Amino acid sequence: IIDNVDDLESFFLQAIEDGCEGLVCKSLQKDSIYQAGKRGFLWIKYKRDYKSHLADTLDLVVIGAFYGKGQRAQYFGSLLMACYDPETDQFKTVCKVGSGFTEDDFEKLDELLKAHQIRHKHPRVNSILSADIWYEPYLVLEITGAELTLSPVHTCAWDKIKPSRGLGLRFPRFTGRYRFDKRPEDATTEKEIIEMYQNQIKIKV
Repeated sequence: IIDNVDDLESFFLQAIEDGCEGLVCKSLQKDSIYQAGKRGFLWIKYKRDYKSHLADTLDLVVIGAFYGKGQRAQYFGSLLMACYDPETDQFKTVCKVGSGFTEDDFEKLDELLKAHQIRHKHPRVNSILSADIWYEPYLVLEITGAELTLSPVHTCAWDKIKPSRGLGLRFPRFTGRYRFDKRPEDATTEKEIIEMYQNQIKIKV
């Protein structure tokens, strides 16, 4: 139950973060029944009014992981990925990625990251999310996605576009490319992601 615009926007952004298209908002009036078409505002859809296409891939750093389920139980279910902010020397979260990995990738990543697992969040990592497993910033992976959106949980660009909001990558996917040629500090920067967000191609639906 929402009684102010800020709370509604927070819930909306969380829905987008979770992969939903938006919200259905329903009045609490006694006669608030569903009516097809545009017959009033007792029930309304609140969703994004455009589709965006990410112009480029991102090179992001693995900083954490979340336990998997089912066939992934022995490995991670998703990885917590971060960009680099040279101004603060911090790694700031951008997305959780669990798509695009093959069985070989799970084994390879397990071997690559095992030596870099730590018991707590690394001091150079800026994250609101609490990972099940933390890693020191070491491995860079190439990630693609649908679009960059305002996020209530990711710290990239936090407070720089909107108060108490960062930028997150929607529908992230591993491209299959390991960036062994890059150090963590060579990852996509926070400034570059802000520029990508501002330059996104927006297509009206």
